[in-house]
Amino acid sequence: MVYLQRLVIAPTQRQDWQIFLTDAQQHYLVRVLRLGSGSRFIAMDGQGSSWLCELAVSLTQAKIIESISVETELCLGVTLMVAMPKGSGFEQIVSQTTELGVATIMPLRSDRTLLNPSQGKLERWRRLTQEAAEQSERQLVPKVLEPVDFATGIQLTNSLNAHRYICVARGDAPHLLNCLLERGLLEETVQLHNSQPSSVLVATGPEGGWTAAEVEQAIAAGFQPVSLGSRILRAVTAPIVAMSLVAAALEIGVRRH
Repeated sequence: MVYLQRLVIAPTQRQDWQIFLTDAQQHYLVRVLRLGSGSRFIAMDGQGSSWLCELAVSLTQAKIIESISVETELCLGVTLMVAMPKGSGFEQIVSQTTELGVATIMPLRSDRTLLNPSQGKLERWRRLTQEAAEQSERQLVPKVLEPVDFATGIQLTNSLNAHRYICVARGDAPHLLNCLLERGLLEETVQLHNSQPSSVLVATGPEGGWTAAEVEQAIAAGFQPVSLGSRILRAVTAPIVAMSLVAAALEIGVRRH
């Protein structure tokens, strides 16, 4: 199948069978990609719907040819609670975990977090999820929530129907992959196909790791401590590894059924 460029649109841009392009989208399609009248691309709303579109003569809008469906999402929603690393490391986390299938990213301010992002940073992170979703042919654009303190983040998870894990660097905690496989998450999803499915939530720490008090607070709230392996991972690496393990466990399970 010929690769077609994907483009995330806002719901207001779609009117009946027409897509009205923003100036930035028109510039990208026409000036950067060199598409012309009659060229085709895929428009997606980031919420699960996609359409095959054809660029109009005016180059300012496109005609919807048909609705399309390509299943690229994981069978369970995955939330990452990530203690924000210093510098631009969170940008790498946002982009790469989007490629791997994350559904929600919750930036955390922990006791050892140094980053205090501006609103502009948050907006940039959200743009990066959109770009990564287009590149990786996702159907959904992940949500990047407002940064919250660790304690607030723990409280916010109480209402989630999720298997919750907190990654710790040292100790005898079981490996995350073993925990995921032992849970039989896919079988659980099949059994609950007529109700709200479970989800997976994984918390990864800052440079220097979680404090003992933070780990204790998470455990008291129902989180299970897990390991990501024998080596000490950087704060940027850990959430990407965790998301890789969750995606692998879910996708291997799907292929077995």
